[in-house]
Amino acid sequence: MQVTPGTSRQVGLAAVIAIGGGIVDWRLGAVIGLTVPLIIWFHRDPDRETPGGGGIIAPADGRISVLEQTADHTRVGTFMNVTDVHVNRAPVSGTVTRVTHRPGANRPAFSKGSERNEQVVITIETGTEVVDVVLIAGWFARRIHPYVTEGQQVEQGQRIGHISYGSRADVILEGQRESALTVGARVRAGESVLIDPS
Repeated sequence: MQVTPGTSRQVGLAAVIAIGGGIVDWRLGAVIGLTVPLIIWFHRDPDRETPGGGGIIAPADGRISVLEQTADHTRVGTFMNVTDVHVNRAPVSGTVTRVTHRPGANRPAFSKGSERNEQVVITIETGTEVVDVVLIAGWFARRIHPYVTEGQQVEQGQRIGHISYGSRADVILEGQRESALTVGARVRAGESVLIDPS
């Protein structure tokens, strides 16, 4: 099974702690040892088939938690539960023009207040529009791992980062765009269409 970068470090640390716990008490070591397969499962990174045909696709697995329109932008947020795949994918093809880290709070990722949480904003320019992908850490997740750098070309559906242990990924577009989805709808990163081609 393919996993996200850095998983082997977490597995190794859990294994060392389990061995140490086992020296103290075999039951403690066994309980801690059970975290190893959970860490591997959580950081799974399955392949996905991007549909093509344009439009904006989901950057994350999970449920739509935010659909927001103002006079100048549209925001679609996906809440990633602890059971969802946490690898994030490019919603469009284009050039990464900025990767910005914003420190912040650690509120639950499903709450409105999470927009003030720690974030990494990846800006992608397609040639016709500017799309921000906002990776938001949750109350437990404080590790956002972007895979892309400024100036890099990305393809729609390409892996652009991951967030450890519960979080949210928003797509922000300029102007008002209609989505056929509703709050609560399930989506899959790299596969589900958030907004149809205009």
